[in-house]
Amino acid sequence: MKFTKMHGIGNDYVYVNCFEETVDNPCELAVQISDRHFGVGSDGLILIKPSKVADFEMEMYNADGSRGEMCGNGIRCVGKYVYDRGLTKKTSISVETLGGVKTLELTIKNGAVALVKVDMGRPEFAAEKIPVVSGNKEVISENFAVNGTDYRATCVSMGNPHCVVFLEEDVRELDLEKIGPSFEKHERFPKRINTEFVNVIDRKTLRMRVWERGSGETLACGTGACATAAAAMVNGFVDEEVTVRLLGGDLHIRWDRENDAVFMTGAAAIVFDGEYFGPNGQS
Repeated sequence: MKFTKMHGIGNDYVYVNCFEETVDNPCELAVQISDRHFGVGSDGLILIKPSKVADFEMEMYNADGSRGEMCGNGIRCVGKYVYDRGLTKKTSISVETLGGVKTLELTIKNGAVALVKVDMGRPEFAAEKIPVVSGNKEVISENFAVNGTDYRATCVSMGNPHCVVFLEEDVRELDLEKIGPSFEKHERFPKRINTEFVNVIDRKTLRMRVWERGSGETLACGTGACATAAAAMVNGFVDEEVTVRLLGGDLHIRWDRENDAVFMTGAAAIVFDGEYFGPNGQS
């Protein structure tokens, strides 16, 4: 099976062009191919497929084989792949995901995609739609007790569920391997959760680390950056345009309140092409 390794500011996935390849068991393949010792190594698997409702479909799987609704960094890479590899000549494309159809605007430089702006849609704060168990209709700066420690959390969906925790202590010093799983599998999140740990640097800048549901800590999370920016805005911490600093790089996020849409802009990169023969080296 031929594949392409790509990343969006360090959030790396294995991409398969399903216009040419067939994947029979994507859940199993995601686990095998994501393994950084016995596979290709990635945060998950993304299939690029034909769509009846958009230009393309993005089918995303986490490293543990679970299906993901959306991936902001992943969808930017889809935009770069389909343009750079000649699947489209358009610089404005639509991509079907489990989190809805997203519109991508491609910036071309020297014949290749340099930046991708994604209309990520509206942030959803209704607790039952995220979902998060709460006595309130929305979870905005609500107390969460995790491992005996109280946190203030704001929950939001960007097509997939996020819990955003703002901290005074430097998030770069957190033991995320210890804290992350406790949030992900907390009883208040019936479908598990992606968790962002955030410092407010100033009214235009946020620093973030992320524990992704099904993958663990990743260098970046596009939907998480959007959720973080939206959460910071509803809490009054920042303006409506911010730079989110992640371990893998920066994303620019703007919430157009008038049209109730969040726009994410960032880079995408092709790392290498390869052919995968399975965990035992057999095709």
